[in-house]
Amino acid sequence: MNNIKFNSVEHEMFYGEMLSRAGHDDVYYRAFFYCMGMCPTTRKNIDDLFDFNEGCILPENIHQPYQTGTSYQVTRMAFNLWNGYIEEGYESSTTPSSLFACEYASEFTEALRIRYSVYFKNQELYKSSLRQTINELRSNEVRKSTDKKSDHER
Repeated sequence: MNNIKFNSVEHEMFYGEMLSRAGHDDVYYRAFFYCMGMCPTTRKNIDDLFDFNEGCILPENIHQPYQTGTSYQVTRMAFNLWNGYIEEGYESSTTPSSLFACEYASEFTEALRIRYSVYFKNQELYKSSLRQTINELRSNEVRKSTDKKSDHER
């Protein structure tokens, strides 16, 4: 998981600093701090949204006056990636159609990749047996065509 894509230098610096401050580097912490670092509002207010002493999210602080529509989305995504948290009464705010309808959609995808890295292995499509068979047939056809041209030129 070395090729993480950050949206700014501040995002990347925040990520590294928070992992160091938390003293943990598992997929939960990585995905959470990656998410919280993508937005200036959540970066600025991280101590209000995460308890570093206890190592837990602070959902009771989600509705602070500093929150914007976008920072709500970032916070909800981060909280959900942390432990599956969905705020009662706001369930529809944590659906993909609600969360991904913002400027951070590509970063959310990256956060998912970080959190569920075991499922996002770099596997090429042609490795499926059907895809591999199709590619082999195409290669054989190209080879036969090339061989026929070579024979014809002789």
